[in-house]
Amino acid sequence: QVQLVESGGGLVQAGGSLRLSCAASGSIFSINAMGWYRQAPGKQRELVAAITSDDTTNYSDSVKGRFTISRDNAKNTVYLQMNSLKPEDTAVYYCAADLWGNGWSEAGFWGQGTQVTVSS
Repeated sequence: QVQLVESGGGLVQAGGSLRLSCAASGSIFSINAMGWYRQAPGKQRELVAAITSDDTTNYSDSVKGRFTISRDNAKNTVYLQMNSLKPEDTAVYYCAADLWGNGWSEAGFWGQGTQVTVSS
């Protein structure tokens, strides 16, 4: 089992920045990749950014160049630095571990989610 605890969400004006953190605990040694997903009201959940065990990263086109995913192995923590935020980035953001499925659409473990609201 893997436990994930997110923090760092909140309300920010368009153009601002936020950093989300995801602290992992439990059986994390076998995790292939971790990622950040988001789900806005009335929309499907989407993978925003992912980082593999060898630090390969990938991003959705909608956040490429604005968001950066990183990890601190000593702290078992994954971060999502979000810059140049737009109102359309408003969503509940979920940290996830052990990604699988077509386009890593699924994950074995999920955090509780943290709300990010970007005002115009």
